[in-house]
Amino acid sequence: MVGRVASLSLSPRYTFSKATTERVRVIRGLGFEGDVHAGETVKHRSRVARDPTQPNLRQVHLIPGELLDELAAEGFDVFPGRLGENVLTRDLDLHALPTGTRLALGPEVVLELTGLRNPCGQLNGVGPGLMKRLVFENEAGETIRRGGVMAIATAGGELSRGDEIRVSLPDEPHRPLEMV
Repeated sequence: MVGRVASLSLSPRYTFSKATTERVRVIRGLGFEGDVHAGETVKHRSRVARDPTQPNLRQVHLIPGELLDELAAEGFDVFPGRLGENVLTRDLDLHALPTGTRLALGPEVVLELTGLRNPCGQLNGVGPGLMKRLVFENEAGETIRRGGVMAIATAGGELSRGDEIRVSLPDEPHRPLEMV
């Protein structure tokens, strides 16, 4: 499986949306240099309040660009960085990948998928009903989360918009992505 980096975004402050940029530096074990969620320990405010010493499994947030296309077609005001993602991808079904999948982005960066983003009610600030489009129950009664995936940086380096993304699946048995 091969995809590409459609957009890169970061924010030095706690904001829901993030500004896009042409290139970023990824630091091994931390995430995107200059992004508020970069670090060895958890940075998400609600998780810090519970236990600031827990490991940061949410260093980098990725969303498939096809999801934004779908939401925009439904009338939602979405664009790169709008949903707080660091990496907008193309041509990868991120939500179908198992925990531990490694994504090689460009010539140097490697991210390891840790789980699913747990979308929050702030999504409805983007557009009424957006939260229900990203978290819902399927016909079998299972909760489906489509707010993107989270990863840690296992190899750092420079990353640019347009870079190729190569997928390496972990050894079997595969574990599905769960909330982190």
